[in-house]
Amino acid sequence: MSALAEIIAARESRLPEQTNAYRVSDGTTWPGIFIDALADRLLVSVRDTAVPRNLKEQLIATSRPVYLKRLDKDVKEAPIHFVGPQAELRFEIQENGVRYIMDMNAGYSQGIFLDQRDNRATVRGKCSAGMRLLNTFSYTGAFSVCAALAGATTTTLDLAQPCLTWCRENMERNGIDASQHYFCKGDTLHWLDRFARQGRTFDAIVLDPPTFSRDEKGRIWRVEKDYGSLVAKAMACLAPGGWLLCTTNCRKVSHAQFRALVASGAPGASITASPMTFDFDGEDYLKTLWVNN
Repeated sequence: MSALAEIIAARESRLPEQTNAYRVSDGTTWPGIFIDALADRLLVSVRDTAVPRNLKEQLIATSRPVYLKRLDKDVKEAPIHFVGPQAELRFEIQENGVRYIMDMNAGYSQGIFLDQRDNRATVRGKCSAGMRLLNTFSYTGAFSVCAALAGATTTTLDLAQPCLTWCRENMERNGIDASQHYFCKGDTLHWLDRFARQGRTFDAIVLDPPTFSRDEKGRIWRVEKDYGSLVAKAMACLAPGGWLLCTTNCRKVSHAQFRALVASGAPGASITASPMTFDFDGEDYLKTLWVNN
């Protein structure tokens, strides 16, 4: 058995049931190379390196469709077919029994961030019928899907209409009536201010912003200086007894710095941390904090 086959077998032995999407190799076995399993496909992401011949041969031996993506912060391109059979670019994965649509042709991101698997499971476990969850910076709405499956009424917020449409599709794949949930297109900061003015509150709010963004007026937002004010705006919309999920993959911010940022926006709140999911065993970059009002 090849090194790659052994790693895949070891990973799959530890995965939750009904899960076929996970990180195979996190830049350690092959430095600068990250491999994800997405159903029957493999996605190889490379940073400033080429795929070694030996690894390419092992990828071919899997008989899976394999795609290649270059991790370039300046040129964010969609993956390209690398080796193995051709396959449909749009397909379905499962995570803890939840179905999500993936798309190799969608651009730099394929539809779900695998490093948030444990957080999605926790959100589903913390939600229940009658709860109201706000999912900000939602991308394709995976947190909304998990909350809705637990019976919560969700409000999904993102700047991009295609992401909101994708979220609706994900809901429908899981037997959720999307018409019973809310979808808001626009800037999260503006919507949080609007909700606060309206007196609209939520029992749970998910905050997973990009590390850097620029609004329509050219104003720059950065995690390392602005996350605390984001938390404060969210707290103004949080119902008594509610909770926030605060998370970031910003590598410029340490775990201690992130806790300080979150605490500055939620003074006096109870804050607890969660570790990264087991298959992301390389750099400890993802920070996750749960804030209880």
